Amino acid sequence: MNKRSTVLAAVTADVVAVIVFCAIGRRSHAEGVTLDGVAQTAWPFLTGTLVGWLAARGWQRPTAITPTGLIIWVCTVAIGMVLREATAAGTAFSFVVVASLTTAILLLGWRAAAKVASRS
Repeated sequence: MNKRSTVLAAVTADVVAVIVFCAIGRRSHAEGVTLDGVAQTAWPFLTGTLVGWLAARGWQRPTAITPTGLIIWVCTVAIGMVLREATAAGTAFSFVVVASLTTAILLLGWRAAAKVASRS
């Protein structure tokens, strides 16, 4: 896979991870998994993911857990929560914990799996 394809695949994996996180959250809270609903829940976190990609210069090492994945994960959660707070969407402590753990598993997990797969 060439560098451009790797970057595109990594961006796609991160976006899908955030959308999956938001869809699971909406479903677990019986909020409905509609396109509009998931988009409304996801935009703060996707904004954080984009900032994380820029801050980490993710295109340089898109599948690296550290520093790329860690920076993207921290920005996804931190900026997502700031934007949720700014829009009165809610940032209860338990939500921050669950969001942090779930996005860590999703955003760092696919990178860990890619690392293992590349060794095979």
